[in-house]
Amino acid sequence: MKEDANRRSVVVAISISESPDMPVLGMSDGHLRSAMAGIAAQVLARGDDLAYGGDLRGGGFTELLLDLVVRYSPRDALPDRARATDYLAWPVHIRFGADVLDQWASRLGGIARIVLIGLNGSRISIGERRLLPSHEPDAREWETGLTAMRETMRSETDARVVIGGRVDGYKGSMPGIAEEALLSLEAGQALFLLGGYGGCARDIAETLGLIDGWSGSRPDWPGRECFRRHARGCLSNGLSPEENSLLAHTPYIDQAITMIVRGLNRLREGGRDVGETENGKHA
Repeated sequence: MKEDANRRSVVVAISISESPDMPVLGMSDGHLRSAMAGIAAQVLARGDDLAYGGDLRGGGFTELLLDLVVRYSPRDALPDRARATDYLAWPVHIRFGADVLDQWASRLGGIARIVLIGLNGSRISIGERRLLPSHEPDAREWETGLTAMRETMRSETDARVVIGGRVDGYKGSMPGIAEEALLSLEAGQALFLLGGYGGCARDIAETLGLIDGWSGSRPDWPGRECFRRHARGCLSNGLSPEENSLLAHTPYIDQAITMIVRGLNRLREGGRDVGETENGKHA
């Protein structure tokens, strides 16, 4: 964890992508973006930091998150601290020239940062990256590189919020949000599942017994069976099973944020660092 002048800050990872269920639930992509904005703003207002495993698409969730960080973290308030980290997997950044990465880093002005991850999970400096030619990654690079990035990100964050997510059209061994949530579960990292926006997050909550099945459930996506090994109370997030069920049901972002903050506060008040696993060691 990072330190500021007053207390230990928490690094909260956000796992979010488009949900195929939004139209059925009477919502639009704008609701999902507003949810992300609300969560990010609350984390930053608490003095904690954000992490996201992103890409460089214009108008995507990465751009939204980084714009929020710049908006809520004026340079004169915290001039020497990056409030968000965008982890770029090998197959994401190797497609671009180093000049594109330089432009993104310059735009963030030190308030947020981009971290380049190699196929083995190690960090790659921008200087090292300049020596590597860009190319289109193959299927092996996508699967290996995405998993490596997610494992590194899990080891460098303290809690994870999961919302939305497609379960098709992904690159890797399983849907990205599912792999990120599973890594958190297996490490005993605090995990907050928002199922009210449907998608992969709702499927996971259903598999864990936090929410009932429904007609839109997708039972057969790769990796879903892995969640059946975990119990309803395994989220390590400071919330009771009833509160986690509420979090998994609610479509109201203010209510969801209340649950997330409540869980984080309880972990602190209970004498346990948020990133500490159930056996007393940090993830």
